[in-house]
Amino acid sequence: MMATIPRSSAATQDQLQTLQNYTACDVADALLKLQVPNAGFLPDLHLFAPHNSPTKQEITIAPASTITFAFKDGRNVSELPQANIPAGKHWVDLTQPETIVLMKQPEGQKCAILGGIMALRMKVLNAKGVIVNGRVRDLVELRETGLPIWSKSTSIVGTGLEAKPHAVQVPLNIEGTIVEPGDLVFSDATNGVVVIPQSKVAKVIEMLPGLVGADDGVKEDVAQGVTVQEAFKKHRG
Repeated sequence: MMATIPRSSAATQDQLQTLQNYTACDVADALLKLQVPNAGFLPDLHLFAPHNSPTKQEITIAPASTITFAFKDGRNVSELPQANIPAGKHWVDLTQPETIVLMKQPEGQKCAILGGIMALRMKVLNAKGVIVNGRVRDLVELRETGLPIWSKSTSIVGTGLEAKPHAVQVPLNIEGTIVEPGDLVFSDATNGVVVIPQSKVAKVIEMLPGLVGADDGVKEDVAQGVTVQEAFKKHRG
């Protein structure tokens, strides 16, 4: 898949194309060595759209844009960045094109913060995917967008039950993984989602060939009967 780089991203087209040759697991291995919190992993996500189970490596890579939601009664507003959605504007109309939208919902809520209409609007505004740290609904409509859409779980209830949009293009802390707007989101339909900080993109790309090559060597030796300990010592040092 050809990716387009918006002005807000530090990544280049060549870097994106290089990353397409790897998996989320490969990227996380590099980020672990670089001591990025949680190795950039966004845990416990499920790919709810597209509908079909992936039979090959489907990779979508794009810069992150972000939105955080608050409790409808405002109980957690003091813990969040300053509200910045203009009066009279709907949050979804602020979607940044050529990005993967990361959405964060307060923990413990039963409502969805993404449904079919919102996902369709994101598609029209040329979002490349959606990651929901929370719940989604309208699964058939989500799948019809053709976008990769991940979330933790589902609901049948709309956002208005418990949540309200609070701020866009702000840093998110997702269970210890820090996501800044413009970081690269690596959506791997087979393995999961990892976020590469902008400052680490070049270093990750530099490290990947050596890490993957070492693992390939380990697998070849293990297949020939070499112990894992011996293979690790030989290839990983």
